[in-house]
Amino acid sequence: MFVSIPRSIALLACIACLPAAAADEQHYNQISLRAEASSEVAHDRMHVTLYSEAQHEDPAQLAARTTEAMNKALQRARQAKGVVVSQGSRSSYPVYEEKGQQITAWRERAELRLESADFAALSKLTGELMQELKMGSMHFSVSDAIRKQNEDALLKDAVAAFRARAQLATEALGGTDYRIVSLNLNSGGYQPVMRNFAMKSMDSAPTPEVEAGTRQVSINADGVIEVQMP
Repeated sequence: MFVSIPRSIALLACIACLPAAAADEQHYNQISLRAEASSEVAHDRMHVTLYSEAQHEDPAQLAARTTEAMNKALQRARQAKGVVVSQGSRSSYPVYEEKGQQITAWRERAELRLESADFAALSKLTGELMQELKMGSMHFSVSDAIRKQNEDALLKDAVAAFRARAQLATEALGGTDYRIVSLNLNSGGYQPVMRNFAMKSMDSAPTPEVEAGTRQVSINADGVIEVQMP
């Protein structure tokens, strides 16, 4: 059986619900906190960039010489075990006379990029190739697998640090307890570090002496807590 409710009663009922709904949406004693956990991780990847650069009046001869030098270097590099070999950029440009109106020669540069987890092998290869090529750069990095492994281990530490800071904040405010409203865990991020290198004498060729160093890996815990007051 259908029962008709007077509009005035229905309106009063809705108005009575408003304070309760508004109270549910209000949040008091909320605090934003940040904590961090970090560790030092040894670089496990070595990156080397070598290049050939020459100048000649005939651009065709210049290109042929550059190609010959790079092909020779590539063939040698591919023989090294555990070394990832790739070609970098290659460019050529005209060289003008003093007034800048007439081309007097052409200059060409080509890069060879090497990467490996075997520092000794890559250092030896680099020394051999530097008999024909020049050193462009050397740097070290942490591989994705090692980075992820360390970040996963730091997750629990970051959460524990956040909880400890939340407890301190609760006690400082005179609260009895707290609840976590939101919590975001993010990697601190990092980039490879450029390193200087020295040369030492070897039997056949000079070899770059390397010191890979370490990198700090971190996890940041950013969140909001709501302190419960007595």
